[in-house]
Amino acid sequence: MTEPHSCANPVVEPETSRPGRLGVGIISAGKVGAVLGSALRAVEHQVIGVHAVSQASRERAEVMLPGVPVLEVEEIIRRAELVLLAVPDDALADLVTGLAELGAWQMGQIVVHTSGRYGIEVLAPAQAAGAIPIALHPAMTFSGMSTDLARLTGCPMAVTAPPAFLPIGQALAVELGGEPFVLAESARAAYHAALAHGANHL
Repeated sequence: MTEPHSCANPVVEPETSRPGRLGVGIISAGKVGAVLGSALRAVEHQVIGVHAVSQASRERAEVMLPGVPVLEVEEIIRRAELVLLAVPDDALADLVTGLAELGAWQMGQIVVHTSGRYGIEVLAPAQAAGAIPIALHPAMTFSGMSTDLARLTGCPMAVTAPPAFLPIGQALAVELGGEPFVLAESARAAYHAALAHGANHL
């Protein structure tokens, strides 16, 4: 008599999460930061905190990043594996330098800014502390609303990074739905000027 096999049809549990998911901090919840944070969350990265000062940015965070705590910048840097700096161009250098002076940047932390004007030189203080510098600029105009998420699909995204870390920047662009292209540090100024010229003729 044959014994019954209780495990004749073993159940294979589906994989519920993707490998390499990161804890992401968003600075700040402007039109770009809130949308990109939402897009990263949609591909299962964990947004651990967002910085939002104005009432408009707090409301935007509530809509685009529901349930994500609003935190101080230093706390976001302390917790995040990937820091997304989506601040105005004029504020970027002082922010990066100030955080370096506080000893906030961490070894191996991925630091991504979204400015079209700058490459990775502006992130040098973070890189000196061992962080991984990446400049990632989506070439589109943001409204800060959920409709931007669909518009990210196929959007050209300029990626500038040290050669060893270019694959990280390119992978992030793909996860956001974009089409990454490598932009040399030396070409950033011309790239930004071309974008501004094009915008003036829309």
